[in-house]
This record gives sequence, C-alpha cells and structure tokens, in this order.
Amino acid sequence: MSRVDGVTLTPLKQIHNPKGDVFHAMKKGDEGFAGFGEVYFSTINQNDIKGWKKHTEMTLNLVVVSGEVEFVVYNEADFFTIKLSKNNYQRLTIKPNLWLAFRGLSDENILLNLASIEHNSSESESVDLYNFSYDWSAIV
Repeated sequence: MSRVDGVTLTPLKQIHNPKGDVFHAMKKGDEGFAGFGEVYFSTINQNDIKGWKKHTEMTLNLVVVSGEVEFVVYNEADFFTIKLSKNNYQRLTIKPNLWLAFRGLSDENILLNLASIEHNSSESESVDLYNFSYDWSAIV
C-alpha cells in the first residue's frame, strides 16, 4: 500500500449491541468532510470491477457497510490500494482529480458514499478498466 496525496483513511467507531450494532460513518467536524451534496449506497458483485472514474469537483467518502471491497486509487504516478470491510472498518476519503476503481470480494458488497456535491455527470470522467497498467489479477 503506497501513499497518494488526496487519499485519507479514517478509522471508524463501531458500537456493539446485542440487538444490533451501530457503525459510525462521518460527522460534520471530521477530516475529509468537504460539504454535503448527497449520500448513496452502491453494490458491487463478487469479482466485478467498477472503474476507472475521476471526479473533478466531488470529494468521495467511502464506507463499506457489507462485504469486502478492494479500492484502487491512482494519481497517474502511483497506486494506493486498500481492502475495507467490517473487520477493517475505515472511511476512505478521496479528493477530486484522482482515478478510482473498486472490486467486490464477497458474495454481497455494499458501500456508502457521502459525496461533497450532488451527482453531476459533467464533473467526472471515465476510462476503460485496462487504460492504466494495474494488475487486477493480483488483488484476488
């Protein structure tokens, strides 16, 4: 795992309760909070890969709420990789102008994005999965 400017990992609190646990995601005063635009959930099937996508304005705050997801962030020089799950419960903050792709590793994978702005297709760019020289076979 290398470091890429504009990427932050924040450990998150889990409150265990016999009737059901509470998983914190973000507070307004947290590092990485860059305003509120929208919150949405996304699923990714096991072994499927979504990406590459780069936002030019949006800050992403990604939390895996079910399953395990491998994230790869690319700044056109270095790759940053991290697997997030209930067992590695952290928030991944990605500032604008970084490429992102991610892969589902479990049967059911659900992630949460606390986005800084509302979705606007004109502020993002997508390229083919094999546009960058990342070895996807290595992340299984």
